[in-house]
Amino acid sequence: MSTTKIIALIFAAVGLAACETVQGAGQDISNVGNAISEQSREVEAEL
Repeated sequence: MSTTKIIALIFAAVGLAACETVQGAGQDISNVGNAISEQSREVEAEL
């Protein structure tokens, strides 16, 4: 697993741990999904 992915997962875990409301959790999950999508597009472009 690349360093970038590990860092992204750490930020996602911290973000999810910090949210205090359901709306906040939804936003955090959406942000993680966007980060994962962007990461997959970058990996696909490298192939």
